[in-house]
This record gives sequence, structure tokens and C-alpha cells, in this order.
Amino acid sequence: MTKWIYSFEEGSAKANDLLGGKGANLAEMSHLGLPVPPGFTITTKSCIHYLDHPDFFDSSLKEEVLKAVAQLEDKTGKSFSGENPHLLLVSVRSGAKFSMPGMMDTILNLGLNDQRAQLLAKETNLDFAYNCYRRLLQMFADVVYGIDKGLFDDQLAAFEQKQNKKVHDFDLAQQQKLIQHYKTLYSKHKQEFPENPHEQLYAAIQAVFKSWNNKRARIYRELHQIPHDLGTAVNVQAMVFGNSDQTSGTGVCFTRNPATGEAELFGEFLLHAQGEDVVAGVRTPEPIAALKEIQPETYQAFRDYAKILENHYKDMQDIEFTIEKGKLYILQTRNGKRTAKASLKIALDMVDQGLISKEEALLRVAPSSISQLIHPVFEETALEKAPFLAQGLPASPGAASGQIVFTADRAKEIHQEGKKVILVRQETSPEDIEGMIVSQAIVTSQGGMTSHAAVVARGMGTCCVAGCGELTISEENKSLSCGSLVLREGDLISVDGYSGRIYRGELPTVLVENNQDLQRLLAWADEVAILQVRANAETVKDLTTAMNFGAKGVGLARTEHMFFGQERILEMRRLILADSEEETKEALTRLLDFQEEDFYQMFQTVQDKPMIVRLLDPPMHEFLPKDSQEIVALASKLKKSPDKLAERIESLQESNPMLGHRGCRLGISKPEIYKMQTEAIFRSAIKLHQEGQQIKPEIMVPLIADQKELACIKEYLVQHIEQLFKQYGQEPFPYEIGTMIELPRACLTADKLAQEADFFSFGTNDLTQMTYGFSRDDIGKFIGQYKDKDILSFDPFQKIDREGVGELMRIAISKARQVKPNLTIGICGEVGGDPSSIAFFQDIQVTYVSCSPYRVPAARLAVAQAALQTKN
Repeated sequence: MTKWIYSFEEGSAKANDLLGGKGANLAEMSHLGLPVPPGFTITTKSCIHYLDHPDFFDSSLKEEVLKAVAQLEDKTGKSFSGENPHLLLVSVRSGAKFSMPGMMDTILNLGLNDQRAQLLAKETNLDFAYNCYRRLLQMFADVVYGIDKGLFDDQLAAFEQKQNKKVHDFDLAQQQKLIQHYKTLYSKHKQEFPENPHEQLYAAIQAVFKSWNNKRARIYRELHQIPHDLGTAVNVQAMVFGNSDQTSGTGVCFTRNPATGEAELFGEFLLHAQGEDVVAGVRTPEPIAALKEIQPETYQAFRDYAKILENHYKDMQDIEFTIEKGKLYILQTRNGKRTAKASLKIALDMVDQGLISKEEALLRVAPSSISQLIHPVFEETALEKAPFLAQGLPASPGAASGQIVFTADRAKEIHQEGKKVILVRQETSPEDIEGMIVSQAIVTSQGGMTSHAAVVARGMGTCCVAGCGELTISEENKSLSCGSLVLREGDLISVDGYSGRIYRGELPTVLVENNQDLQRLLAWADEVAILQVRANAETVKDLTTAMNFGAKGVGLARTEHMFFGQERILEMRRLILADSEEETKEALTRLLDFQEEDFYQMFQTVQDKPMIVRLLDPPMHEFLPKDSQEIVALASKLKKSPDKLAERIESLQESNPMLGHRGCRLGISKPEIYKMQTEAIFRSAIKLHQEGQQIKPEIMVPLIADQKELACIKEYLVQHIEQLFKQYGQEPFPYEIGTMIELPRACLTADKLAQEADFFSFGTNDLTQMTYGFSRDDIGKFIGQYKDKDILSFDPFQKIDREGVGELMRIAISKARQVKPNLTIGICGEVGGDPSSIAFFQDIQVTYVSCSPYRVPAARLAVAQAALQTKN
């Protein structure tokens, strides 16, 4: 018989698949003897089963919930229903396997009704009891019925104004009158608040189950690549009250600084408050250090528990706690969200402290977060002159400029226009997630370092300044003011997430490329990696960056990128539009000089590391002008008739250039171009050999579909290379001629291609285009709908399609290695730098992956993790 519900005493941290992260950790803390309020967890399997079969709740789960509540009543000696003066109230919280802060729903103080609110008032006091009841009504309306919780805030403010006093000073009649106003809001939305506590609990559990599929949760999961089929557990826990009195409070604390990684308690608390008040950012909390002065015994107890939890989990913990009348309770612990900088420092420090091994440290840092370690910073000279606006809390590092926007929807609109935006809010909420994703930075005027904005921004690697109280933000008027200065939507500001400072206008940024902690981690990564990491680069600047980031060579140098300078494009156009053999030779000679200098500098930069040079790939018309004025100007330079030139350019246009006269097809129809490029490569290599530098040129022929194509091109290239060795009196040195596998037919005939090729490199961008029939330039027009309808769960140009494209690659490798067991095989498409794809590439036994220079550090870590996961 399937077990749907577990008490905290029955679970453990190992059961996070079933109990969710929160439930598993509550169980683990209970076993550790920490002061955890009792409760029970309804499993993730229950959620998935309920979402597929809604009648399951009434037919099976309801009875199990009743039994669990009865057991909780026995443990606490309190009553969840009836007139027992010792009331059991519960919280109902979501808890998926992977932490999704703020994305799903929570209800506190569940179990109150009109009668029980009066009982609670007699047991405690009037203000406390009705504060709890109002919170319940507001949260229940929001979570269960989707009624805007802001309506309740408006109702409270209006009633306080009418009574001419604050709610804390209301008498019983006024408190009850306000409750009736709250219930009227239910009626206006054709809903009713259930008086029966059990019915409240049933509705709350089902609402939390349903919140697994709410829009913001799905967006968050897609952003963090969390599967949609895991479901959320529901944790029902006896309430403890941080809003009981001034000796009570609630807080969130990290065992280490989540922004820097420093080994110090880092958190905040609020007196006379409930848990949601801290993370919602409604009130600005006190730093955790202040608790030492207010309640020293509680502070010391918290330090002790924090140390126990960090040593037990061997990771930095994010702990939620409540103090009820001076007594400390631990409500939750989880591995804390942190910046990449903090993640790196914590992992290294824990190795040094003997808590974890080097291998564990490598698995602790997410490759996707590495880009944060080379975050931009503002140029120092620009900062000195920048007009300072205000300063808040440095919640998440980075430096960004953009237009001010005040709503998530507006952020999306402006972003879609191709403009950079800064989302400015009094406080963010989970509903803002889409706007936060597209923003360069986030600024809030309220909230602290553990507010929603801060936690989510750190998780996304987005620059954030929180709690900037100097700013007065009017979302309604689309303006922010700081003193007498008023800024409006569209105005530019710059945000420094390192210092918390905000400036007017746009400031230039620079990248930090030398991080010693990162170098240490990546040195460990190189020790265990099986795959090599190369870079896609062809400019000296990019090549230098790639080498500095530890690339083992260059997997793709695209020669077409070398022809777009003003002088070069003119000669390329002269070559394409030549009317005579003499004009063709003249253009080729000039291009040869350009290319020889290019390759000389490139080989010098890469030195003894391998570099694969891809011969010209795009169709000729891509180099030609389209605008009539540009055509006239070009005709003048080439001394040709503008009309005839326009006709010639028109004749070279292709209806489907992706499948047209490009790649090896150019090499067959116009061999003089590939010969020129090869001569430039070998002239530079010979020159460097004669200077004492050992160079092994590797030439890649693109878009091969048939063995005979490669054989044809290879034959004339080899003849030309041999002539060059003789011409320059050079003893022949090793070189290779290989091909780019980017066509399905090439995969299926890879055994034949391997007879001619010295190496393979998968061009996954084109292979994906050819396999799916998707244009990578146009997929953005429909990929969103494909994801929404669950036709595709990811963009196949960003992550390898294992079933289709990946299977073709597997076939190609198997066939090729039957012919040449030691054939070098690489990946040089976009997915070569994707951490989730790298594990697959290792599985199919490629030799290396190649990616853009700034993705090299992340790829180095990802290949190490793939090796460790295979080993384990």
C-alpha cells in the first residue's frame, strides 16, 4: 500500500525525492534533536497523482490527512477543531526537491475561524489573535482563490482611517467588524472562507499542489533547468508565533555570507513578526548580530544550532527560525542560495577545513554560475565622475546599466525591443519573476539581504541592490525620487551590486578575468577531466582570452570572420565579382597577404596548442552589398557599371542559402579560394617553423555530405601543400585535414568519411538545423509556444537533442571509430559550452568540446563534473 504521508520523525534527508527538500530537512533536524515544531509531510508523489487524478484527494488522501492531524494533536496536546482553549494552528508550505524560493505558496495560522479567534484572544491577547486571523484570511484568499492580497491591505488602511486609530488599538467589536470587511471581499469574488478548520486544510493542501504548475513556478524551473514532473510536497507544521509579543520574532540566517562566502553568520530578523514579513521585504529587518544584544541566550543557541547544521550537511545553510516568547525554534534549513563568488569561496574553504574533498568541491559549484565570476565591474575612472544617486544593500554582485522600468510586464516589453532594463520596485514578489529574468539589474527601496529580490537575484546571477530607502518609488506614476531629483521610466541608471551604489546615466564596464580562487578550482578540474576544452576564436583578442581562460587549443577558427574589415571586404567583393582571370588573381593575391598575417599572429598566440582552421563556409552573396547606394559606391571602387554590378549581385542571391552554394561546394567549384587560404596557413606555419616554433596546422573542410567531396578537395590541397614545402625549402612537418560533420548524411556515412578525414568536428548548430528542419535564426518565433505546449522542453540549439541529433552523433562516432579507433572527434557548435550537454558528449566518447572564450571556464568545470559523475 502506498504511503502518502510521513511524520517528521519518519523521514530523513535522503528522502528528498519523496518528501521534498523542506520535508526531508525537517525530518533530519528532528532526528538531530533540534527544536523543530512537530508536523507531517504529504509526499511529492501525492502531488503528481493529485494533478493527474483530482478525485484522489477525496477518495484517498483526505482520510490520511485526518489521521495525521489527529496524531499531531496528540503530540502537541492541542486541538485543531472544537472549543479546547489550547488551539492547534498550522502552517501549510510547499517543498519541492529543489529549492524554489517564493515560487509556490504558503498559508500561515490555518485553523482559525470566528469562534476560535475569540478563544485565541482569551488565551493570549486581542491584538495577537486578530493579527493572526487577518493574515490567514488574506493568505487563504490569495493562495486558494486567487484574490489579490493588496485588496486586504487597502481595506485595512481604509478602516484604520475611518476609526482614526491603528489596528493594534482596536477593541473586540472593531476587530470583528474588520474581519467582516475581509469576508465581504470574499463575497465580492463569489467565494466563501470555510469556518471548518479541516476544510481550510483540505483546500490549502490542494492549492499548494496546484501551485506546482503556476506560471511563475514553471518559469523558475525552466530558468534553473528543474524538471516539471517532480511535484511538490506539502508540509503541515504546528505554528509557533513570532508575533506573540516583543520577546518574539522571526528571521532568516545563512551560516556564511551568501554574497562573499565569508565564514560569518549573515542574516536578519524582525521582532513581533511572522516569517513571511522578512522575506517579503515589507519591513526592514535588523541584522542578526543585533540579536546578541537583545536576547544573548537565544543568539548563542542559534549559533550552536547553525554550527551543528553546517557540519552535518557539510554546506552553507539557509535557516529560518522563530522565537516565541524567548524560546527558539528552527523551522527550516536548506543549502543556501549564493553568488558564484560565495559558492567558490565556500567550496575551497570547506576543502581547507577538511569538511569536503576536492572532488566534492568541484561538484558544489555550478558551471552555469562561473560567468558570474567574470562579472562586469564599472571602470574606476568612470566611477570617479559618475553622478551618485543613492545607496542600498549590495544584495547580488555585478555592474549594469539600463532604462528604469517599474513593472515586470514593462520590463518584458522593453527587453523585447532589444533595450536593457533595470527593474525598480518598492519590493519584488514571485509574480515579478519574468521581469526579473530579463532585467540587467534589480533595485528595491524596501527589504533586506534575505528579501525575495535578493535571494532570487543571487540565484540568477543578476545584479541587485535592495532596501535602498533613499529612493521613493511610485509604481503608479512611473517615477522614482531621491530628494528633489525625479527620474521617470526610460531614464538611464547604473547599478553597482558590489557596493550597493546607484548612479545616474550609463557607465562603461570592464570584465574581471583573473580570479585566483577560480584558477585553483579549475586546476583541480583539469586533474580529473576526461574531455579537453578548446575555444571557438579567430581574432587575436579572443584567442588571447581563450588561452588565458585555460583553453587546450582552438576547436574552430572561422575564416569568414577575417574578411569583414574595410580593405578586406573590398578585395573579397573584387574576387566574387571579377570579370577576368587577371582580376581574380589580383584579389586572391591581396587576400593571401591579409590571411597570411592573420594566421601568423594566430599561431603565435596559440603557440604549441592545436588550432583547427575552417575554410570558407558561407555563400558568396553574404559578402555583397544589398543597398543601392552601397552598390553604386562599390561600382566606383571596382570601376564597373552600377547597373551591371547590381544585376550580377542579384544573380548571386540564393533562395535557400543554408542549402546552397557554400562550404565544400565552393571549394569544389572555386578551388582557388581554398588554395589561397591553405597557402596562407602554410606560409605562416613554415615561417614560424623556421623561427623555431613547432606548428601543426589542422584544416577543416565544412559541409561535407559525401566521401568523394572530401577526397576531391583533399587531393588538390595536399598537392598544393607539397608544392609549398618544396617552394620554401621546408622539410615537411605534420598537418591534418579533417571535416565538419553537420549533415545527417555525413553522420550516416561517417565510416566512409573517416577513410579520408584526419579528424571530425561536429557542427551541432547546422546539424540541428538539418535534423529538425528548424532555422536557428527563426526558432525564437515559435519555441515559446512549443515549450508552453510541452512539445519541446528546451531549445535544441542551446542544449543537445539526445534522441535525434545526439543519436546521429552516436552513430557517426561508432562508424568512424570502426575505421580509425583513435580518430580525434570534437564538438564546435553552440552546445559545446553547455554543461548539461557535456555529460552526453563524454558518454559518446568525443575527444574535446569547443566553445566561445568566455564559456571556457564553465566548460572546464563541466567536463570535470561529467568525469566525476561517471566515476561515481
